[in-house]
Amino acid sequence: MRMLTRYAWLVLVFNVGVIVLGAFVRATGSGAGCGRSWPTCGGELVPQLEGARAIEFSHRLVSLIAILLVASLAILVWRGTVRGHPARTGVVLSAIAIAGEALIGAMIVLARWVAEDTSVARAISVPLHLVNTLFLLASLALTIFWLSGGGRVSIRHNPRVARFVILGGLALVLLAASGAVTALADTLFPDEGIGADFSDEAHFLTRLRVIHPVLAVLAAAISWWLWTRSHSRRPTAAKALPILVGLMLVSGSVNVALGVPVWMQLVHLFLADALWVAYVLASADALQASDVTAARLSPSR
Repeated sequence: MRMLTRYAWLVLVFNVGVIVLGAFVRATGSGAGCGRSWPTCGGELVPQLEGARAIEFSHRLVSLIAILLVASLAILVWRGTVRGHPARTGVVLSAIAIAGEALIGAMIVLARWVAEDTSVARAISVPLHLVNTLFLLASLALTIFWLSGGGRVSIRHNPRVARFVILGGLALVLLAASGAVTALADTLFPDEGIGADFSDEAHFLTRLRVIHPVLAVLAAAISWWLWTRSHSRRPTAAKALPILVGLMLVSGSVNVALGVPVWMQLVHLFLADALWVAYVLASADALQASDVTAARLSPSR
């Protein structure tokens, strides 16, 4: 079971890398590198790699590897656990989420919601894609939690904690979605400063940027509350929350101060993914059902 858990961590980390590379595609305006073509690139399975096409094709290639990794994890978990093991639920949700990633990505390419497109449809599809990404990371994190011996998650076990966990999770999802819109605005309108956020003449994406820092403060407060109230038997994830929240606030401020350079956007996104995974693990530990026995969660032999 330990080797399977390590492999699940590998799959999770690899998917975070794919997410960061996807942000690099968006930040460099390379989303149209393969044209209106999917799953081929410009009608070719292996195109000539240069410029935007090389960046977009690389992202598609690692996305395919991510799909294969999740599929292999699902097979291994199914073979290595008994019927009713919660890790099976986690890995099935992971498979559904990775399929959703591929379908949303295909839709964005085929509809040409890439490069310099400033449509409302793109403004909706980008945060939608990120929310599905969070679903994928949460599913993989829960799979790891259950493979590590964690019990089933139940909101009835501690309703008071459950309310705050759900509230904090929703705050982080909204924060991530607003961050996706902000990143899109920074990419499309790099010359518009902070003052444009309050201008009636600015594009609606630019004016929406002010929402992100407000939600950041709210999410930071709720995450801090969860950390101070946590009595986790696995304190690592819960203890990491305030550190990651602090790093997120600092990196966000530095990102704006430096004029949102691509490399800083990627650092900020990586920290956001790490914060989300830590939050899911800490929340799952806080909401474990108390009547789960180790025998039920033991792997099949």
